[in-house]
Amino acid sequence: MSDAALDVVEFLLTTSVYSDDRTLDENDLPPAFRRVFWTGGDGEDGTGDETGGTGTYSGISRPLSATNSTARQATGVDQPWEAVSELMFTERDEFSGTITLAQEEMAEQWFVERVDEDRLLENPTLAKHFESDPDAEFDVEVSHEEARSRNRPIQADRVWIDGLLEEYFDEDDDEDMLDLVDVRAPEEVDITLDDLVLTEGQESEIDKISKAIEHRDYLARIGLREIGKLLFVGPPGTGKTSTAQALARDMDLPFVEVKLSMITSQYLGETAKNVDKTFEVAKRLSPCILFIDEFDFVAKTRRSDEHAALKRAVNTLLKSIDNISLIEDDVLLIGATNHPDQLDDAAWRRFDEIINFPKPDYGMRADILRVITRTMDIQEFDPQLIAEITEGLTGSDLRMVLREAVLEALTEDRTTLTQEDLLNAVEEFEERDSLKNMDMIEGDHDALVAGGDLGKASDGGHDHDHSHGGHDHDHSHDGHDHDH
Repeated sequence: MSDAALDVVEFLLTTSVYSDDRTLDENDLPPAFRRVFWTGGDGEDGTGDETGGTGTYSGISRPLSATNSTARQATGVDQPWEAVSELMFTERDEFSGTITLAQEEMAEQWFVERVDEDRLLENPTLAKHFESDPDAEFDVEVSHEEARSRNRPIQADRVWIDGLLEEYFDEDDDEDMLDLVDVRAPEEVDITLDDLVLTEGQESEIDKISKAIEHRDYLARIGLREIGKLLFVGPPGTGKTSTAQALARDMDLPFVEVKLSMITSQYLGETAKNVDKTFEVAKRLSPCILFIDEFDFVAKTRRSDEHAALKRAVNTLLKSIDNISLIEDDVLLIGATNHPDQLDDAAWRRFDEIINFPKPDYGMRADILRVITRTMDIQEFDPQLIAEITEGLTGSDLRMVLREAVLEALTEDRTTLTQEDLLNAVEEFEERDSLKNMDMIEGDHDALVAGGDLGKASDGGHDHDHSHGGHDHDHSHDGHDHDH
């Protein structure tokens, strides 16, 4: 029998068991299944709901209906009924399209004979069902508690996040606040901590905060509350944003990014209120990670003669940071800055841990190169040699070097690269970097026209701010197997 049949039978069993067992809740359904059945409140009838807002209850209503459509969405099987139609224990209502189990015990026996315990532990609904049936003919040793602990909580799902945001931003004025934040569900983050090339110091600090999150009840009990506010410091492209996102992915936490520079937007008069609302959203989405980039903007604003409303917003931000806690609010706060020299004491003292993100050294550059080329076909590839000639480049820069090499090869209709392609790409990157950092007003005229010598107008060094259009290039460290 095909894997498709196994997937569909698991879905049918799950919907049946969940519909009958009222002790189960949304966190007992695998994320792919509950996403299909989740419904948000409409907020139109003005009645109270279970979320504390108004309108229809947001959640999953019983009974769950297993149809070709819901089975397809939940399992990814194109033709669910065709996958199980030959099984003796399945049947379909031609009118409604509902697929049911005519003989559930036979379906259970069939399923258990083909599934391993690791897969069962990914489905708390079935784990509880089989665990609580000691008289069953089949022997399954699974723990419902362990399965639930493995299952991503509903609060980390996109459907939950969207429902909460829709409920919270119930006025037109509130929608302006969305310009300040970007909320991602863990499933929408495509990088994990195992995909990153980190220093020993970074790994150590991340391990500490991971343990703190895991044992925050214990920390609250002993009164240790000054924990959970991190500041990531380092040049652009060194992995600050990607590390924060990877933490969210690995810990199944929503990722709330504050666009601090947007405080100077057209909604200036409302910025202090919007900052307050940002932190309130983080608390409502908790547990979550609240990531504040460009934190040096705070210090620059406090020192300047900026608009009074802008200064009020920054002061509100600092007070909000003081009033949020990992232990009490389940919010891990991470600030990031490319310019630590611009931070004042008021900014520094808001954080209990400072994590340095330096430009990668020779060993890290070699590791990064191995990782970002792992799916590429490169003849005579020598990452150590490329690492030697790319001193001063960040992970983001190295990815751009590889991109240039790939595109150049494609112009020659090649998908196999050579070491020479990489060497040429490094040279091209250095020339482009020199051009970017050139003084375009006082630079040598020959360097500003085709055929000019770029070396006359720029030192071509690598200690410049390789932002390349923004901090999003932190996604460069896409994996590693290395020793520091």
